[in-house]
Amino acid sequence: MILIADSGSTKCDWALVKDGEMIMQTHSMGFNPYFHDETLIANTLRWHDELKPYANQVSKVYYYGAGCSSKELKEIVARALAKVFPGAEILVDHDLNGAAYATYCGVPEIACILGTGSNSCYFDGREIYEEVPALAYILGDEGSGSYYGKKLLAMYLYKQLPAPLHAAFEAEFKLNKDIIMEQVYMKPNANVYLASFMKFIGAHRDEPLFVEMVSEGMEQFLKVHVCCYQDYERIQTNFVGSVAFHFENLLRAAAAKLQVNLGHIIKKPIDGLVRYHLEYFMTIE
Repeated sequence: MILIADSGSTKCDWALVKDGEMIMQTHSMGFNPYFHDETLIANTLRWHDELKPYANQVSKVYYYGAGCSSKELKEIVARALAKVFPGAEILVDHDLNGAAYATYCGVPEIACILGTGSNSCYFDGREIYEEVPALAYILGDEGSGSYYGKKLLAMYLYKQLPAPLHAAFEAEFKLNKDIIMEQVYMKPNANVYLASFMKFIGAHRDEPLFVEMVSEGMEQFLKVHVCCYQDYERIQTNFVGSVAFHFENLLRAAAAKLQVNLGHIIKKPIDGLVRYHLEYFMTIE
């Protein structure tokens, strides 16, 4: 029995595969070893109602997660998973690898994430490499939920939102500078907090200010993270992530402007990951 997971910083999707078929799908909070330690991850999963009955039956776990970019960070997650699934062989890799596998259709691609954070890689079917690094929500994450949330909060505090939007924002969130500064600079998971404001942007997606802001962020992401690859105009660029999915029209407009060969966009990679493991991972049971 195989367990496959795709985890962003906000949410983790799980799929259980037996005899070549997916028999169960569920989700949990997202984990990021930059912010979550081994104990928290293990305790959260140990008592997960839908995963708990299968804990001793799982033979392999393929986990693709945000923040799993170094050996040390991967080991935090791997140790936690080993506590929950004691009889399983554990493989932990970066969520960017998960995005590449989930969108792969047998030909080389540029695979991108636009969700809470953002990133890109090139995948030829065998090897994955990054041309430029992801710099996370303070220095990078162009076009992501945290990127737009940061801009929205700054415009709100600077009183740059149109009066109706300002009033709507105040009525919905009841925030002030002190609360925002504490959440962003003093509490953990600031990236998730920032990205949570994408719901407000999505609810007012037709506002010219937000159309311009999201379009600018999409262009910036493509310029930095896609146009850096040789022959990007020819190679298909595929996306996973809620921001790419919900703002597909603006992403496609930005791609056309920059001559990016935009392919398919998947909201959640988990279904694509199951397909990839069944079709390309010969070791799957």
